[in-house]
Amino acid sequence: MTSDAAIALAEDGTGIRLAVVGAHLRGQPLHHQLVDRGAVLVADTETAATYRLFALPTTPPKPGLVRVAADDPAGVAIDVEVWSLEPAHFAWFVDAIPAPLGIGRVLLADGTDVAGFLCEPVALDDDALEITAHGGWRAFLASAG
Repeated sequence: MTSDAAIALAEDGTGIRLAVVGAHLRGQPLHHQLVDRGAVLVADTETAATYRLFALPTTPPKPGLVRVAADDPAGVAIDVEVWSLEPAHFAWFVDAIPAPLGIGRVLLADGTDVAGFLCEPVALDDDALEITAHGGWRAFLASAG
């Protein structure tokens, strides 16, 4: 449940902002991990057009977001949600993330950057399917039926 303190941190900008791209989105299987830590939704937005997205062979299924060079024509804007967490809850959340995912800086379409999910490139050597053309995890899931 969202606390008054979490809402205040989101509103005054002192909470830690986190961009999520897949299994933590609203309605997805790991979203409860954000809710359980009192996260507050700040924005539905997209990244800068410098990312590629891959479906990783994980359980539950998760996407891997990889940044590319600004002049790489393969890069597109990817749909994300930005959440705000209290610093202690952010630390708990990050500590629980399994490889090949991790938290780094994600550049948003408006030019700001926030903490966000990124994927280690080594994961792309496995059976990862490129889904960049869908522009986001939800669009990919909808296309898969």
